[in-house]
Amino acid sequence: MTSLRLVFAGSPAAAVPSLAALAAGPHEVAAVVTREDSPQGRRGTLTPTPVATLADELGIPTIKANRLAGDASDAITAVQADLGVIVAYGGLVREPLLSAPKHGWINLHFSLLPRWRGAAPVQRSIIAGDDLTGATVFQLVPELDAGDVFGQFTQSIGSHETAGHLLESLAVSGADLLSAVVDAIASGDARAEPQVGDVTLAPKLTLVDGQVDFGRPAHDVVNLIRGVTPEPGAFTTLDGARLKILDAVIARDAPRPAPGHFAQEGKLILVGTATDPVQLLTVHPAGRKAMNAGDWWRGRPADAATVVDERVSE
Repeated sequence: MTSLRLVFAGSPAAAVPSLAALAAGPHEVAAVVTREDSPQGRRGTLTPTPVATLADELGIPTIKANRLAGDASDAITAVQADLGVIVAYGGLVREPLLSAPKHGWINLHFSLLPRWRGAAPVQRSIIAGDDLTGATVFQLVPELDAGDVFGQFTQSIGSHETAGHLLESLAVSGADLLSAVVDAIASGDARAEPQVGDVTLAPKLTLVDGQVDFGRPAHDVVNLIRGVTPEPGAFTTLDGARLKILDAVIARDAPRPAPGHFAQEGKLILVGTATDPVQLLTVHPAGRKAMNAGDWWRGRPADAATVVDERVSE
């Protein structure tokens, strides 16, 4: 097997296992491309991406850019890589950079393509109530997530799994798949097949996408909460104050408040939906720390609102 010269593009924590696996393998990661440092926390401290942090620890030269154009494109082309590898970088690779590496670029995508093409495949799959997900390594082409597939695996979605937990798991398994595909390309054994199936799209989620609609059936409500946790986060509003919902389950065989109405039944804090109520487990009230839903409810004034406000729109 020939050792390949790689350029790796990625930014968030989900890309870290892939970079670590490739750096530990038989190929040379000649450069890492990642997004620029961004303000984090209340003080807005400029912080490198998780991928940039690992690249620094590994001593790999890093190109920081939010767009792969101009000087950034020239710097990547100058690496003279045999293969470009991209995992959740957060930007598009366009020509002539797309064709610069000898073998082009491959992408690790956290879905069973062609289902959930786009920026938020894990979140969208949970919100939609999918039972299965997985990851796909495919040849990058100008069209969004449309290239031929080198490899794919499937994975069940746990009934209580959040998007954050699922992505952590897929990132680790996906790194193994990605390494195997890179090895196959190096040895000349890689074969890519066209995507088969119905195309669905997974556009990036906005803050408003996290607002819970308690007029929906309970399973839709809980799937939304799981799908937007930890980002952008699920919330509702009471008396104009935002209440983040960190964890909730369907409360079967419990009394049914009207949709959007809160009620306490014993130790349960319930919110009505179009079907069964939802039991709130952990919430994060505005200006306070995350807490048990029962503690939050008992600490509210006796005359506090018990019906959610009208939904906001973008």
